[in-house]
Amino acid sequence: MASLQLTHDPILNSSAQLLILPVNNVGILLDPILARSKDLYPDNYQRYYCACRDGSLMVGSCLLHKRSREQAGLGVSSNGSQPSYIANLIISDHPYHPTRSRWLTAALIDLQQQLVPLIRYQGVRRIALLARPLIAHYSQKNSAQNHIADNAQITTPTVLEWHTDILPLITQHLQDLPKLRTDIHLPKDISI
Repeated sequence: MASLQLTHDPILNSSAQLLILPVNNVGILLDPILARSKDLYPDNYQRYYCACRDGSLMVGSCLLHKRSREQAGLGVSSNGSQPSYIANLIISDHPYHPTRSRWLTAALIDLQQQLVPLIRYQGVRRIALLARPLIAHYSQKNSAQNHIADNAQITTPTVLEWHTDILPLITQHLQDLPKLRTDIHLPKDISI
């Protein structure tokens, strides 16, 4: 059984072997932590962006990337605390669109299937999930869709709540993985 732990610690300082970054399938990263990860892990971002550009990323999938390790130079000293793998969880079709339950469920199932061989054969025991892009009030904060929804008959998708919708889905799909510790990194305004 996996152990899930909620934390407010910065995810980019995590000692996890695998980082899970919720992203969209158009290649635009608006979250400041995701934007910072673009600079920290350029090999992952290039693969993710190329997959977005050629249209091979479907919403509800997971793009797993094994990071290339530096063999010489100053980067070797910091390589031990950096993740070996990055999982790009495709949870939206646009940076301003909220996560939908079916997209998150499909992406978590895809992630779970890709994690099993990593746990079994690569010795992955610790993962970290960035939760902020999953939470609705962050993804809809500056959305223009909120302003035009009053005058038009636009049906907006149901907004997922952290405690009632998102956390139970994450728990359901990640708790059955053997010998795994999952740190879920939350914004400071979400109570643990």
